[in-house]
Amino acid sequence: MMETTTLKVSGMSCGGCVKSVTSVLLALPGVTQAEVSLEKGEATVEFEAGQVTREAMAQAIDDAGFEAS
Repeated sequence: MMETTTLKVSGMSCGGCVKSVTSVLLALPGVTQAEVSLEKGEATVEFEAGQVTREAMAQAIDDAGFEAS
């Protein structure tokens, strides 16, 4: 079953940051879509429930050098 969640992302300052966050999210198994907004400071992620957790998404963002909540 597909679900959508929104994570707050801080530490992004440019389009390159948006690309980085988008790519780490899309690299996670189960993530089908990631829309990252620099202006809003958030990432909206569509994913397959049971394949990836919100915590795993936040950890991937943190590991990429940004801060997710």
